[in-house]
Amino acid sequence: MSIPSEAVRLRSAREEWLTPAETAKLAKLTPGTLANHRYQGIGIPYTKLTPGRGGRVRYRRSDVEKWLSGDLAAA
Repeated sequence: MSIPSEAVRLRSAREEWLTPAETAKLAKLTPGTLANHRYQGIGIPYTKLTPGRGGRVRYRRSDVEKWLSGDLAAA
């Protein structure tokens, strides 16, 4: 059985990880804006799961929420 990537949650001890599409929706940004922020080194901190261009990127929900509230400085 296959699970759509949008529904997949990677969990570490207490963290929920979001896809760029999920993060964009939560932050009211476009996925393209998030990609531009990553390229420019600004915006919400992220983790790259696979190396190279087109690698899988995830955002910690806690970082997204902190960034939205203004408590987290740009990456």
